[in-house]
Amino acid sequence: MTVLITGTSGLGLLTARHLASTGRDVILVGRDPARTAAAARDLGGARTYHADLSQWAQTRQVGERLAADGIRIDVLINNAGAAFPRFVQTGDGAERTYAINHHAPFLLAHTLVHQGTLAAGARIINLSSFVEKRAKLDPADPDVTGISWSRRLYSQLHVYATSKLLSHLATAELARRLPAGISAYSANPGMVKGTAMNRNAGGLMRLTAPLFRPFSVTPDEGVQTVLWLATAAPAPQPSGGFFTRSREGTPSRPARDSSLARTVYERTAALLGTPPLPG
Repeated sequence: MTVLITGTSGLGLLTARHLASTGRDVILVGRDPARTAAAARDLGGARTYHADLSQWAQTRQVGERLAADGIRIDVLINNAGAAFPRFVQTGDGAERTYAINHHAPFLLAHTLVHQGTLAAGARIINLSSFVEKRAKLDPADPDVTGISWSRRLYSQLHVYATSKLLSHLATAELARRLPAGISAYSANPGMVKGTAMNRNAGGLMRLTAPLFRPFSVTPDEGVQTVLWLATAAPAPQPSGGFFTRSREGTPSRPARDSSLARTVYERTAALLGTPPLPG
């Protein structure tokens, strides 16, 4: 089994350790070459690719390089995530939290599908969050770019939550369109102690993190749902579902709106310039 994981610290690295220890071939995608190389050494050697996942072109190029290298992916784990305290627009014209949490998983998965890099029976696992219940998304006109946050009060928590809701909606619709045998899931690790994102987020989320420590799970507990989705036989059902504690969970009402999912999927595909899968 070959597993592609984005993000080379925190839950991503811990997930990679667990999978490598059971004989899976792990490929890491990281932004920083030195840190990615260190993570590969931690695993006893792993293939690595470098990309700034906030940039659409670099995300797409990772998928294209994998295809050119003749690699077949059994499990794609879109683990990399971010929450920023201030509005910043990327060079592609997107809010950067949305770019990393929603656009990158969508674009990487679609590039692998279009390049024929996913193996039969492959699984796509996108890291989600219970915080999606705090999202601020207009269902009548969902903004998939995040640029609307430049015109309203920028709330780090609400931006992060909305990016995760968008990712879940797109994942649910992607699952409906994937070739037979390929599955897609949203995985909620819960509130995890001491993760890299908690340390690096800054802003209100970093300041309030200690308040939630008594309710948090350990990193080893946090990766269990992802590991189960990646390795359980047969593949967990339903494809497109929201999973927490290694079982199907119940996300927010907007997250269960199939019409909204279709709109978000189609708008995102158009934004990123990637052909949508047949509906």
